[in-house]
Amino acid sequence: MGYKRGMAAKPIMRAVVVAVILALTAGITQWVTRSDRIPPTKSFSGFPMVVGGWQGIRSSLDENVYNVLGVEEYVLADYRKPSQPAVNLYVGFYQSQKEGDIIHSPKNCLPGSGWDITGSGTETVVLGDTPQKVARLFLQKGESRQVVLYWFQSRGRIISSEYMQKIWLVVDSITRRRTDGSFVRLISPVKDSPERTIERLKDFARAIKPSLDTYIPI
Repeated sequence: MGYKRGMAAKPIMRAVVVAVILALTAGITQWVTRSDRIPPTKSFSGFPMVVGGWQGIRSSLDENVYNVLGVEEYVLADYRKPSQPAVNLYVGFYQSQKEGDIIHSPKNCLPGSGWDITGSGTETVVLGDTPQKVARLFLQKGESRQVVLYWFQSRGRIISSEYMQKIWLVVDSITRRRTDGSFVRLISPVKDSPERTIERLKDFARAIKPSLDTYIPI
């Protein structure tokens, strides 16, 4: 009898757990929906095109891509130093994130544009005075190769993981009523070696970080 009662109790416990998860999810959704809209500290239309010896040329997103991303403000530009390959910068800023308007991971977007992800990992970059982990991707399309560094700069944090980005999004939506955030992505072609390309991206990341800090609220 005890064994049978134990067996019968398991479906009940599962139902309780599911009910609790659903209740928490509903509560979190309400908090996210009610979160405040936080504008950037300054409009990204004025983002500098000259940064630490790098000269930028601004471009714009395709209208369909812009609509899919759901981003409020952004900067897209190619930056160069003399005799060096370009670094493409994209920063997308969201005043709030809710279903349908959330930061997209490049792991989902890049394969759709024909690039294969051939490797991934993290790199340590000194941003300001602090070593930070950022995400790294190796890409290939035919004979062309690229390296990507990216991170989520949201509410005073540098986050390299999509999963931690979502966790902090939930925590801050509850404790701070904030879901604003930004996605920072750097891409450069491999013209000599992946290692030298990574160092070029790190150099640019160090140069661009002070400018990012004046546009992205903490």
